[in-house]
Amino acid sequence: MVRHDEQLKLKVVKRYLAGGIGYRALAQEYGVARTLARQWVAQYELHGQRGLRRKGHSKYSAEFKLAALERMRRDNLSQSQVGAILGIRDPGAIGRWERQYHEGGLSALLPRPKGRPRKMPKTLPPEPLPPESEPDQRTREQLLKENEYLRAEVAYLKKNRCLDSSGAASGTARKAQVVLELRQHHPLAILLNVAGLARSTFYYQQKVLLAGDRYAELKQRIRSIYEHHRGRYGYRRITAVIRQAGEIVNHKLIRRLMLQLGLKSLVRPKKYRSYRGMLGRVAPNLLNRQFAAQRPNEKWVTDVTEFNVKGQKLYLSPVMDLYNGEIIAWQSSTLPTFDLVSGMLKKAISHLKRSERPLLHSDQGWQYQMPAYRRLLGKKVRQSMSRKGNCLDNAAMESFFGTLKSEFFYLNEFDSVQQLQAGIRQYIHYYNHERIRLKLKGLSPVQYRTQPLQA
Repeated sequence: MVRHDEQLKLKVVKRYLAGGIGYRALAQEYGVARTLARQWVAQYELHGQRGLRRKGHSKYSAEFKLAALERMRRDNLSQSQVGAILGIRDPGAIGRWERQYHEGGLSALLPRPKGRPRKMPKTLPPEPLPPESEPDQRTREQLLKENEYLRAEVAYLKKNRCLDSSGAASGTARKAQVVLELRQHHPLAILLNVAGLARSTFYYQQKVLLAGDRYAELKQRIRSIYEHHRGRYGYRRITAVIRQAGEIVNHKLIRRLMLQLGLKSLVRPKKYRSYRGMLGRVAPNLLNRQFAAQRPNEKWVTDVTEFNVKGQKLYLSPVMDLYNGEIIAWQSSTLPTFDLVSGMLKKAISHLKRSERPLLHSDQGWQYQMPAYRRLLGKKVRQSMSRKGNCLDNAAMESFFGTLKSEFFYLNEFDSVQQLQAGIRQYIHYYNHERIRLKLKGLSPVQYRTQPLQA
């Protein structure tokens, strides 16, 4: 806060008393606040030049504060006027005293010691009001209004405390609810004054409270979709599912409602990092990270991943069609033998038509370099292999493995390898037929493949 010396205050006062200038122009001329100029003039008129002297830090007693509040109420004075009359350094403190008195009575006006208390303060008993030096000049009508205000204040505090224990809404909505319930017993104007609530805000909250939750049905649908997919869907996929049902809804609204419901996708994406290795000698990299396909059975990818269940391992070898991300064939085994890959390949080739000759991409695993594997490919399938030690060349297959483990394996506990095999079978069926993909226009892989062709 800027402190002004006594000489500047005296110049401002004399300039105003000389006449011909108002407080606004006076404040602009000397670069001070208009309220300060008005306060200095009032102090000079009441106390002379002594009223302009700088005052040190003053501690006012509770009796002094109460007398100031009674003087302001009895004579209908403003805070600045009371401050000038009583020589209070900060007239804004009078407003704080008034709020403290209404909230806690005379005990709230007691000066508080500075610093941290050494022990918990004891609750002081309410002190009796000091004897009034002057007789009470309030009329019967004023006393009735004050009594009515105090009754409404007590009722509001009790009802607000009950709502706190019941876990009701907080903030403005809770204040409006309290006022709405007490409106039949107390005047609305007094209740709004006690609650510190604007009339327009109250009517808006009243309309919201009486209308109920407009998104109750939508929240139920969001929770149902989330539980059906076992927490695997975030707000984007849930938005796509709702839009498929014919309802136009914004993804921002779905995200906000999911935050209110405490729903969040349990899946966290994982990033792969690798170095750029050299090309394999068995087959070239014909795919070359061109993962987009124009028709089914044009580009396939495959790989082998490992699961560990209580010390026992299970190996999975699937084939994915890059047209729609569908798992067209898969084989699992407790041993990483060549039969694991050959059985998977035979199932995938059985889906081909005579005119189809897809490209099958894999890494440089030992199974894919065996002559027996290449003989199974024959003339029906073209072989493509990633560079050595570079999983990014087969990112589509690695992405499926990450999704499988994040959405299924890591979220469940398994007692045996047989239980895991049964779960993988169910998940792959769910992945192909139910799980939507945003890249497929919100459809599952099978739905995207079987959709009618557009003219």
